Amino acid sequence: MTKLNYSFEQFQIGKHLLRWSLMVLPVAIAVGSMVALFLWLLEWATHTRWNNMWLIYLLPLAGILIYALYRFWGKNAEAGNNLIMDEIHKPGGGIPFRMAPLVLITTVITHLFGGSAGREGTAVQIGGSMAAFLAKKLGLKQADKRILLLSGMAAGFGAVFGTPVTGALFALEVLAIGRIKYDALIPCLIASLLADITCSSFPIHHTHYAITFADSKMLDIMPYISFDLALLAKVVGASVLFGLASFLFAELSHFIKAQSNKYIPNKWLIPVFGAALVLGISYMLGTFDYLGLGVHAAQADGISIVSAFKAGNVTYFSWFWKLLLTAITLGMGFKGGEVTPLFFIGATLGNTLAIATGAPVDLLAGLGFIAVFAGATNTPLACTMMGVELFGGEYVIYYAVACFTAYYFSGHSGIYQSQRVAISKFHTEEDGEETIKQVKENKRMYGK
Repeated sequence: MTKLNYSFEQFQIGKHLLRWSLMVLPVAIAVGSMVALFLWLLEWATHTRWNNMWLIYLLPLAGILIYALYRFWGKNAEAGNNLIMDEIHKPGGGIPFRMAPLVLITTVITHLFGGSAGREGTAVQIGGSMAAFLAKKLGLKQADKRILLLSGMAAGFGAVFGTPVTGALFALEVLAIGRIKYDALIPCLIASLLADITCSSFPIHHTHYAITFADSKMLDIMPYISFDLALLAKVVGASVLFGLASFLFAELSHFIKAQSNKYIPNKWLIPVFGAALVLGISYMLGTFDYLGLGVHAAQADGISIVSAFKAGNVTYFSWFWKLLLTAITLGMGFKGGEVTPLFFIGATLGNTLAIATGAPVDLLAGLGFIAVFAGATNTPLACTMMGVELFGGEYVIYYAVACFTAYYFSGHSGIYQSQRVAISKFHTEEDGEETIKQVKENKRMYGK
């Protein structure tokens, strides 16, 4: 390559980045603003429910309302995150603009009346819907529309959790197991960062978590990065269980959704049965701590993500009850995300394993927080970065070991049914023909 050509190439790259910076700017600002509104409404809904617990008895009616909204107004928006991913993989179905306000309203309804759900799915759908709207107005070609959709996903994720780098990596990594395409890297990062800045400019505050563990036995392998070999062995063992918990959540959610649609002919009754199960199980357990987001509890001594970072309040099966109630909530017609409940499942499971093995409670809670998420979404790189953004970089080796191990032990299952297998996690001559066929097909679609 001559010097002249090289200089011209850099000029084209600079022009490309400037174009995309300008293009994602309105998406990022719109998404960041809507996410800020969404987080404020979630906070309002949570405290309103805590102060008026009689609202949970209206959960069946809330389920019917959500069903009616999607039945008569939603069109194909009910597919949620999977619709956005399908549009990126194979365009044609389209993403309606109504997806953003509809999922925002129905998620707030779910939380107000006590459904066990999260918020990531809503934020990502807001981002995808806004990006699709702009792409349509600008008449973008499919290649550019794909990048803008990814940028919208990144903006929603980065803004809702206050983790802009994670948001960019998540959007790129979640599409296909085993393969990342970097053509949207800079647009995703810019969109995620600007959306987070926009969201943070409103009076919205993200929850801060901290791992304060320190051990004199830890070995310094480079500045500010340490690890203990004995503790590392415990982390590996715990991470296998984190991966299995991810697998259980994904499979149970899909199973409940499939079976409820199969055996309940009147579709509006599905959320009614789901609400009855959620309330019945909560009464059986004698606590409502597993309803809603679960970041904080109504009572100071309640079970929550925050309390999981300390010894004392979490029970041995807290992780399982949150897993079950969330699978029922989302599998039977209510709206919201899966990620915050996955944080709850991972943090409480980490708390339980830490007490059982004598490992630091806050460390294993933090590792479970990100590792169960990594296994359920098949995004180990994004979740490792999330550990750095949320907890600091000192324990990055533990983050990577936990997320990568959980990723493998979750198998090829995941919470997103439109996620494809680009490269199998394991490929041997004994692999089933169906798995090999799927891998080859996705290799063809993603290019060699």
